[in-house]
Amino acid sequence: MTDRENLLRALRRSGPERVPYIFTLCPSLLEEFRARTGRTDYDEYYDFPVRFVELPPTRLKRDFTKYFRSFPANAWCDEWGVGYRPGSIAHFTEFLHPMADFDDPQQVWDFPEPDLLADYRWEALEKQVEALHRRGYPAVFFCLMVFEPSWYLRGLDNLLADMLTDEDMAHACLERTCRLQEKVAENAAKIGCDAIMCGDDVGTQRGMMMSPELWRKWLKPLDVRTFSAAKRVNPDILIAYHSDGIIYDVIDDLIDAGMDVLNPVQPECVDPILLKEKYGDRLSFWGTIGTQTTMPFGTPEDVRACVKSMCETVGKNGGLVLAPTHMLEPEVPFENIEAFVAAAREFGRY
Repeated sequence: MTDRENLLRALRRSGPERVPYIFTLCPSLLEEFRARTGRTDYDEYYDFPVRFVELPPTRLKRDFTKYFRSFPANAWCDEWGVGYRPGSIAHFTEFLHPMADFDDPQQVWDFPEPDLLADYRWEALEKQVEALHRRGYPAVFFCLMVFEPSWYLRGLDNLLADMLTDEDMAHACLERTCRLQEKVAENAAKIGCDAIMCGDDVGTQRGMMMSPELWRKWLKPLDVRTFSAAKRVNPDILIAYHSDGIIYDVIDDLIDAGMDVLNPVQPECVDPILLKEKYGDRLSFWGTIGTQTTMPFGTPEDVRACVKSMCETVGKNGGLVLAPTHMLEPEVPFENIEAFVAAAREFGRY
């Protein structure tokens, strides 16, 4: 069974041979990996049975600085127009929001869009997908969804306030993004991606960022539209939804919207075993290994025990992609990374 076949069986809970696994390294850990191994591609080095694909960089050159009240000399913008400047710790950055001072929805509609739908980008991405499929690997496309790109542009506080006090502005911010992301999801399905990972955090470690009622009013309909756009093209494409934090209140809604896989199942916030017991017949899970606890502060033996437990419980009868719940940060000992891989290979067999 190829890794592609196995991942699809795992996420459909239909008799996989093994538990797929993956992780992402922060820049400092990537440098340590290179120093230790002399290699540059850890996906290949560890032979991850899950592979991500992404659009190549845009060819557009745009100056967004006029949209900011002031633009620091050490800052830069991405293709959406969102600004960033270095933070005070490691690789973390501070967001700068070009729509923060907008007071008219028309300003939102007039703001330049990224060329995410340009043919040259999707032609290149299709080649990535085809190359992975030829080698027997699955192709998972990561896509920020609707809420996150909208608040990156507008500012989180501003957008949440708009959703309560300025519905025309909230509609413009969210609808503009949703129309674009529907096309992105559709294209990902057309070129043969096996799954789409949708990143759209709505949870914190205390609860949701907004009431479930507000989420259902504003965000659930947008998730239905974007998920459906992909599934209309390919009903078999899998939708994985990423939200950190506590989101118990809307899991049923997300399943109703078309979610197949929940990520990252952050064990500091939600109980992976409880979720498996309650939703395991309708939902698969991607993550479950704590990046605030086990990976940075546990021993290799702790990592091994945690991986074993998750494989035996959440991974029972399929339904699990084993992964740390976020990028591995500088505090993670490299020995724990090696322990994760070894344990995933040892215990992730059916």
